[in-house]
Amino acid sequence: MSEDGTAATSLQPGVRDALAARLAPVDDELARRYPGEPATRQPVHTVYVPADAYSARTVRAWGDQALELLDEHAPDARSLAAVLGMPDELAAPVHDRVRAKLEREPVEDLRIDFEDGYGHRPDAEEDAAAARAARLVREACAEGVAPPYTGIRMKCMEAAVRDRGIRTLDIFLTGLLEAGELPDGLVLTLPKVSHPEQVAAMAQLCGEFEKARGLPDGRIGFEIQIETTQSVLGADGRATVALMIDAAGGRATSLHYGTFDYSAACGVSAEHQALDHPVADHAKAVMQTAAAGTGVRLSDGSTNIVPTGPTSRVHEAWRHHHALVRRSLARAYYQGWDMHPGHLPTRYAAVYAFYREGMERAAARLAAYTGNAGADAAVMDEPATARALAGYLLRGLDCGALSPGEVARYSGLTRADLDGLSGRSAETGPNSAP
Repeated sequence: MSEDGTAATSLQPGVRDALAARLAPVDDELARRYPGEPATRQPVHTVYVPADAYSARTVRAWGDQALELLDEHAPDARSLAAVLGMPDELAAPVHDRVRAKLEREPVEDLRIDFEDGYGHRPDAEEDAAAARAARLVREACAEGVAPPYTGIRMKCMEAAVRDRGIRTLDIFLTGLLEAGELPDGLVLTLPKVSHPEQVAAMAQLCGEFEKARGLPDGRIGFEIQIETTQSVLGADGRATVALMIDAAGGRATSLHYGTFDYSAACGVSAEHQALDHPVADHAKAVMQTAAAGTGVRLSDGSTNIVPTGPTSRVHEAWRHHHALVRRSLARAYYQGWDMHPGHLPTRYAAVYAFYREGMERAAARLAAYTGNAGADAAVMDEPATARALAGYLLRGLDCGALSPGEVARYSGLTRADLDGLSGRSAETGPNSAP
């Protein structure tokens, strides 16, 4: 130290400037590639409905069928808790929230399917179905009865169906614009991607549509469905999914795992194709690593075991689905597919229990971290863990598992506080609160 208290250094002042200049491009690239968690609500599930089966009653019909199954096979909190092995203290809060959800908003994310669930039809028939889907979505949005997120799954970019997929997308988006603008919760899904250039082509297609209709650049984003082995590991030995995110040019919103196509591509026999198979875990781990920090979210796939038939069989299917959803949540896959109305009760039961059972502990740790605890902390958390804790509570708020009052009572934090701790923007996205 010098006599005036200044710390002694050896490097010339210009060294820092030189390093800053050298790393400026890296700083810019990291900021572009890894913007962090989006400020929008992520749906807890996606429901796929074949385009020819979709109607104005679809969402309400799914909710009604789910409620009927619940009333028949688990009519009260105690019976549902017994089926799912839920602790007594969670039984009533979870059951009540599940029923309220099925009555108010049974589907969070709806995909009108023009791919596997629809198949190959005459062009005139698919044209009409795409125009009809646009009209029904437009009307649902105008009436305020649309799910928070709605869109289509088009056919893929493979040569045999490429033109058909492009035309369907064009008809659907053009039809939506008859209302004047695209809905906030619009979601598009590109399936069976096997090469980054297919993603780049989809990004170009979105850009061309924006130019044709005078939309802001980047207005249209899309999901990438991971259901081919080439989308996870390329022939060059690289993780193709990371290249796909880059190829999307900022338009990729999420990665969706396709359970059965991917399992079949790996040679897994039909009897063993499942969300918890080792090939599924590997694929999703690669997806998770590639997407981390990019703002691109993950969705797990589905189970094909549906809760139908006698009560014993319904209960068995419910336990199976509930366990898979809980497994996914523990692995940070906060979204999944539901293929049948009977999956809705166990989807929401698993999600609500996941957030409610950990709410007090997460809130207490954040209270200690922020100095609101008034006592010594039992766990000394770092900033990264505080971000995860805040994100956990925010997801619970978004889906309706938790209330702002509960979170504030245990943590002393507001929603804006949690947004700041999690790294989210204080602004909320479309339909950010249920």
